[in-house]
Amino acid sequence: MTSTTPAAIQPFGARLTAALRARGPLCVGVDPHPSLLTAWGLGDDVAGLERFTRTTVEALADRVAVVKPQSAFFERFGSRGIAVLERAVADARAAGALVLMDAKRGDIGSTMAAYAAAYLDPSGPLCSDALTVSPYLGFGSLRPALDTARAHGAGVFVLALTSNPEGAEVQRAVGSDGVSVAQAVLDRIAAENAADAAAQTAPLGAVGAVLGATLARAGVEVPAGVPLLAPGIGAQGATAADLPALFGSAAGQVVPSVSRGVLRHGPSVPALRSAAARFCDEARSALGTV
Repeated sequence: MTSTTPAAIQPFGARLTAALRARGPLCVGVDPHPSLLTAWGLGDDVAGLERFTRTTVEALADRVAVVKPQSAFFERFGSRGIAVLERAVADARAAGALVLMDAKRGDIGSTMAAYAAAYLDPSGPLCSDALTVSPYLGFGSLRPALDTARAHGAGVFVLALTSNPEGAEVQRAVGSDGVSVAQAVLDRIAAENAADAAAQTAPLGAVGAVLGATLARAGVEVPAGVPLLAPGIGAQGATAADLPALFGSAAGQVVPSVSRGVLRHGPSVPALRSAAARFCDEARSALGTV
């Protein structure tokens, strides 16, 4: 597989930068959780899933920079749920949003290559602009996803320091060199971006990190140019106003992510749009972006 990005496709970091500048610094999750389906007056079935998803995409995909479908909430309905997800990805991209597939895939060899083909190759119906991946089978296990993303101008967000309590036993573990696992992941991400000649002119690299906004960069140093997906805004307790203190000099690299904080305002399209606009304005103000 080629390791260069086709000339006609901008690297993901450049597209992400442009989207954030044009639409504001916000990623909104598409998380059809059973409790949200119920709150919207929908059934916890494929019909409810489809209505929820179409409404969310209609309300937000033409105005927010990034939408982030959580694959698990679609997978639980089997092939019919995946069909809804395929339609959502296509519709959101057609409306101008970048689609970040939140699937947290992590495996080895041909299996990781198959995941990469499913989510990052334009020939696949689930092809997205970026994919979340887990490096905890070893960072090298991500090579098929990293190479496929680079070949097609896509992005990868690698789990580095997540907000779930269980993550600390692995992510904060310290090796014999005194470096934490999370820091080692961030350093490998930086090396990947440095090796991508096609992306050198973009302010952000194509390989990003997931850093929970409730934990931020506690105990780690974030390399310049690494886009930082920061989930946890809203229902998990973090606010946009927290971002500068949490991320320090890396605040300009942050993509704040909110899900339930916006989605709980459905099924009203105007209410969903208003909630997203409010979070986006708060993030703009906090991060000092125009």
